[in-house]
Amino acid sequence: MRWVTLCRQNDLLENAGVAAMYEDIHGDKHQLALFSLIQAGKPHLFATGNWDPIGKANVLSRGILGSVDEEPVVASPLYKQHFSLISGQCLEQPDCSVPVYALRLQGDWVQVAEQDYI
Repeated sequence: MRWVTLCRQNDLLENAGVAAMYEDIHGDKHQLALFSLIQAGKPHLFATGNWDPIGKANVLSRGILGSVDEEPVVASPLYKQHFSLISGQCLEQPDCSVPVYALRLQGDWVQVAEQDYI
C-alpha cells in the first residue's frame, strides 16, 4: 500500500474540516475533506471526498461535524444531508455516498492510503 503525505496534524482543526488535494500515481487529482474529531479527549482522523453529490459542489470540508446514533457524521453545508465518516453513506438517501479514505499519522504528518495503488 502506498501512503501519500497531505499535511501536518497541526494543520487540521479540532472538530472541523479542511480541504486537501493529492495526485495519485496515475496523475489524477483527488479533493479530500479531512476531519479531526475529538472523542473521549483524543483526536480521531477521518477523510472523505470533498464533493457533495447532492449539492454538486466541493463543500464537505466546510460541513458540520456531529454524530447520529453514535456514528460520526458530517452534515453538508448546502442541504444538510448527513454522511457517515466511517462508510461515506448518506443517512437520508441510502442510494448516495461519498468515498472514504484511510488516514494515518506518521510522526506529525497526516497520510492518506492511495486506494487504487497496484
